[in-house]
Amino acid sequence: MPFVVTAFRDGHDVIGVHVRLISPSGDISLHRLEHTAPGLDRWSCDVELSEPGVWRFHFESFTDDFATWRHAAALKIAAGVDTALMRESGALLLLRAAAEGTRSAEERKILKSAASSLRAADIDDEAALAIVGDPQIASFLQARPLQSLTTFTERSTITVERTRAGVGAWYEFFPRSEGAFVDSDGIVHSGTFATAALRLPAVSDMGFNVVYLPPIHPIGHLNRKGKNNTLTAAPGEPGSPWAIGSADGGHDSVHPDLGTLADFRNFVSAANDCGIEVALDLALQAAPDHPWVTSHPEWFTTLPDGTIAFAENPPKKYQDIYPLNFDNDPEGLSAEVLRVVRLWISQGVHIFRVDNPHTKPLQFWEWLIARVNEEFPEVIFLAEAFSRPAVMQGLAAAGFQQSYSYFTWRNTKQELEEFLGEVSHETADFMRPNLFVNTPDILTEYLQFGGRPSFKIRAAIAATAAPSFGVYAGFELFESVARPGAEENIDNEKYQYKFRNWEEEEASGNSLAPYLRRLNQIRAEHPALRQLRNFSAHWSDDDAILVYSKHIDGAFTDDGRSDTIIVVANVDPHSARQTTVHLDTRVWGVTPGASFSVQDLVTGGEWSWSDHNFVRLDAFSEPVHILHVKENS
Repeated sequence: MPFVVTAFRDGHDVIGVHVRLISPSGDISLHRLEHTAPGLDRWSCDVELSEPGVWRFHFESFTDDFATWRHAAALKIAAGVDTALMRESGALLLLRAAAEGTRSAEERKILKSAASSLRAADIDDEAALAIVGDPQIASFLQARPLQSLTTFTERSTITVERTRAGVGAWYEFFPRSEGAFVDSDGIVHSGTFATAALRLPAVSDMGFNVVYLPPIHPIGHLNRKGKNNTLTAAPGEPGSPWAIGSADGGHDSVHPDLGTLADFRNFVSAANDCGIEVALDLALQAAPDHPWVTSHPEWFTTLPDGTIAFAENPPKKYQDIYPLNFDNDPEGLSAEVLRVVRLWISQGVHIFRVDNPHTKPLQFWEWLIARVNEEFPEVIFLAEAFSRPAVMQGLAAAGFQQSYSYFTWRNTKQELEEFLGEVSHETADFMRPNLFVNTPDILTEYLQFGGRPSFKIRAAIAATAAPSFGVYAGFELFESVARPGAEENIDNEKYQYKFRNWEEEEASGNSLAPYLRRLNQIRAEHPALRQLRNFSAHWSDDDAILVYSKHIDGAFTDDGRSDTIIVVANVDPHSARQTTVHLDTRVWGVTPGASFSVQDLVTGGEWSWSDHNFVRLDAFSEPVHILHVKENS
């Protein structure tokens, strides 16, 4: 974590700056800042903050008495000016330091000896200058400086979150579809947590480390939606999981078709054994037959005719869902939501994907997330909000660790350059994007009409442009047929079971799973792809060739080696393109015009590149280069 501050004082005395840190568990540490930009009075240091939670810190600036003397003595003694005065001043400072009880006996001995030498009658200027420049003494007084005129900034805080809050590969699937089958009488039977767990090893094999489940609660019967969002459900149709609640329970229960709470805990355990965390949907809304409707009617909006208002997004109306109203009983409703969240945390859930958070008060989310993270700092909240920029950014500022974004609708070179630049630099301090390529609600025209190349292109960009990305099941099977007039799949899994033969499709080559597997391997092997702020856009002579790099300096990697990835993507899924790409190689420390070696991490091809390079990318074979800069020459 970089700590940077501007500090100065009047006059010519040398100053020093510390940052004093208090960890979430109360440990106090002091860290010396370096004068990294003297002409700008800028001081900085890097400190690893390894404990999750809220850290407190403040800066302390002070006159460094020894450094001030050392600077003056080096000049004056060498010039033969005030030499005796300089020696005596130094001796007094060294004795002052030796008197400090925090120093070791050996350190005090060395400091006293140096003071005595400075006071010796026969000491010459050369010997005095040797003491002035003694590196051991300087190190003692750098670590524990002699301070005066100390000033303090106000105390600030910084929240440290675990790695998964900023880095992750998400995979969404419906448990009820995994293991669902049709019996001999034509009746469809739901999958269960036990059958869904059988899918987890394949998800892990593709490299995903978060499995996101849509709501797993009982589904309402009143106004249940049928296939393709029809207003009447046929017998046996399961309804939308987001229409939560029935006589079987509400947000604190699991759908009986899926199993029991114990079965859910077993699913979570099986996921953890595969190296996967389970993210659960937190959808604060209710079906008309949710228990809350009768026990707490004040939590809903009652219309003048006495009915409860349905959820709406005009002209759409969701007859199977009642939205919650936080205005009538904010304390009671907030307490109930906190109870529900705590319940699922106790079942092993530490990630919540929040449905439509922009339809609830910002102050509620600020309160809930702060309250939960104070008690459970490992818990992560992802905001599923496709709203106006100010609203989405407001949710992030209120505490959401991750956010959905406009990525799914940014498809051209110009759109992607603008979007990726914004999320990597303009809003990166408080908003972490999770680049989902599709969702049950979103099947963009790009995927509907771009064919298989469009799926490959979108996956490659999502996986390399940001530290967190996600796919919804079926993406790897190129599911792209939309419901007429809608931006979502026909026969949508929100309203029915989906039958897929994953193994057969992959064996036949009709699956993107091997490509997703390779993308996640590349992400795991290259730390540059696990950072957000290191995105740099470059140039090409073609309006469909997107070029960007991700670079991380070796000081911030585990092995001390720098890492640089260059991505060159043909975002036109219908053609082959050839052009010249232009790179600002200074981003990764290469002099413009110098050559360097790159390797395509997908195909294995190797080339010698410089700052101007010819590329040809065929959308129907390999539309994206993911290049690792191997060496500089």
